[in-house]
Amino acid sequence: QVQLVESGGGLVQPGGSLRLSCAASGIDSSMYAMAWYRQAPGKERELVAAIYRGNNTNYRDFVRGRFTITRDNAKNTVHLQMNSLNSEDTAVYYCSAAISGYSYWGQGTQVTVSS
Repeated sequence: QVQLVESGGGLVQPGGSLRLSCAASGIDSSMYAMAWYRQAPGKERELVAAIYRGNNTNYRDFVRGRFTITRDNAKNTVHLQMNSLNSEDTAVYYCSAAISGYSYWGQGTQVTVSS
């Protein structure tokens, strides 16, 4: 059974940083494309960043240069380092794994950027 558990969200001031983690179980996450999405109130869920089997990465323009997605294969975990946060980054952040054409999701972690 595939499970993805996010952690690391919280309240942070503008300009601050957070590091999100996605712990995977039931799969070897290094074998699959893993991604972070986010959903702000009243908006659709959107892709933030993805990391692929060869560790190639992809970022949306609105986070490029501020966010970094990485893998820790020893811990079967994917991280999202978020720097220079602003109010527009406030959202629930979800981890996703793409396996054989199906997407698995975690429960999400809230990130709130506010002074």
